[in-house]
Amino acid sequence: MRIIGGRWKRSLLPVLEAEGLRPTPDRVRETLFNWLGQDLTGLVCLDLFAGSGALGFEAASRGAAAVTMVEANPRVAKQLRDNQYKLDASQVRVVQADAFAAAAQMPASGFDVVFLDPPFAEDWIGPALEHAARLTRPGGVVYVESDKALIGADAPVPASLEIIRQARAGAVHFHLLQHRAGNGAD
Repeated sequence: MRIIGGRWKRSLLPVLEAEGLRPTPDRVRETLFNWLGQDLTGLVCLDLFAGSGALGFEAASRGAAAVTMVEANPRVAKQLRDNQYKLDASQVRVVQADAFAAAAQMPASGFDVVFLDPPFAEDWIGPALEHAARLTRPGGVVYVESDKALIGADAPVPASLEIIRQARAGAVHFHLLQHRAGNGAD
């Protein structure tokens, strides 16, 4: 995996072979960070299904003040820590835990940006969005990567989140949702 922008631009990081692990493609990350703005200085980010760490390390490279990466697989979490050490990424914290259990323990409105890229084989988008709605500060954003678009009446988008951007790259649908200020946590 290659970091595409910021302080560690062009840094190559190893990625383990693990079931369900698919690093966010460069093209998708480039679009995402164009949407977010290239400079994330001072922002607090959560990468809830960290996997390769592509999203979290990219955010840290672009100046995020703090990035929490949650990963359930112990081998993958160790690889994230090794990459954190390689980059000397002191603002990154790797938590080895079930994403939903970890999210349930986190304080409400603690993050400016929440990245959600759960395994496509699982039906976790709805529950993940519920946690993200609670964890994101009003005005903050949630990035969602999935195998289908979050549109229509059956889309599991909480009322406090509004889709503001969406795109598709191959089989990957990706969305940026904004937390509506003044609309309490769901």
